Amino acid sequence: MMPREPEEGTTDEVNTEAGELEDVEALKQALAGEKARAESNLAGWQRAQADFLNYKRRAEQEKEEIGEWANSMLVLNLLPVLDDLERALASVPDELAEVSWVDGIRLIERKFRSALEAQGLSPVPALGEPFDPNLHEAVMQAKGKEGLVVGELQKGYKWHNRVIRPAKVAVGNGENGEEEKEE
Repeated sequence: MMPREPEEGTTDEVNTEAGELEDVEALKQALAGEKARAESNLAGWQRAQADFLNYKRRAEQEKEEIGEWANSMLVLNLLPVLDDLERALASVPDELAEVSWVDGIRLIERKFRSALEAQGLSPVPALGEPFDPNLHEAVMQAKGKEGLVVGELQKGYKWHNRVIRPAKVAVGNGENGEEEKEE
């Protein structure tokens, strides 16, 4: 008996088709793995980009805050000069009030004050206001309506709505205001 020759398209073709199917499956698995890796890399890149943008925003914000703080410290150091100018003008005798150099000092004080106000300085309201520990520093009590500021010993100031120097005030103790109501 003679050995039979394999029929065309049977074993060899099946083996070839099976090999091709395995190769296609392996390629599909490799593609899925690479897609997952690409998605992971994309997600990591997006997180890194978001982190960088957050860092950049925080750095800009800190830079602004440092600039504001430095400006407020400069203004705080200039406030005694403004106080001295006000005291000097308040103590000018009446006979010298109309002298030209006194008018010049008044002009300097107004310019100085307006320059500071243009940069964000504003006075803290005190006299006649209810005592507020966030705005005022009570240094003494005096006769007057209880809880109200009856005297201002040193002006307080805000820098862009933040108190940089509280007003030093005298607060009413209720003696004078209460007695007048009872009489």
